[in-house]
Amino acid sequence: MTAAATTPKGERRRAELIEAAASLLAEGGFDAVRHRAVAERAGLPLASTTYYFDSLDELVTAAVEHHAKVELETGRQRLDELATRNRGVEATVDLVLDMLLGPLRPDREADAEAVLLRYERLVGTGRRPYLRPLMRTLSAQLYELLHEIFARSGTPVDAVELERLVALVDGAVVNALIEVDPEPRAAAARMLQSALAPVRGASR
Repeated sequence: MTAAATTPKGERRRAELIEAAASLLAEGGFDAVRHRAVAERAGLPLASTTYYFDSLDELVTAAVEHHAKVELETGRQRLDELATRNRGVEATVDLVLDMLLGPLRPDREADAEAVLLRYERLVGTGRRPYLRPLMRTLSAQLYELLHEIFARSGTPVDAVELERLVALVDGAVVNALIEVDPEPRAAAARMLQSALAPVRGASR
């Protein structure tokens, strides 16, 4: 982070650029995060991106972190609602899938496209070594939240079982995307619900 971002104005503008980059990342993946596009989305001069960030890699890293933290906070808020309202399997599956696939879009095609972009983005992090430390941290935070979701939903799972469930979701989604299934989220939901049935029964 540059020294320019330590003033109140600098912090505000830096935050605006990060939010703009995060929205572009979610909409179009890593290729969408470019200096000009970020500056235009934030409504700031083009030079502001290099003024407040030492490199595009630093801006992308900040955008990935911001996007993930917003999703994690949303998940925690929904978990609080889940614990006090509906602890059924369907509600649990919906929340878990929102954490793994992103929030549900009302339009089926738009949701499938968003899921595809999300997986492309996740795969793309493997080609960006500078993101690996952050992704390990974010992954640990996500798994911690997933553990809590299952526990407070009456379906506690251990680390091995959680890893298996996430792998099942990933496999169902990738297979649906390969087959051009218009509803990859629905395919993942069916797989997860089927896997949770014996787990939930054993916990009672």
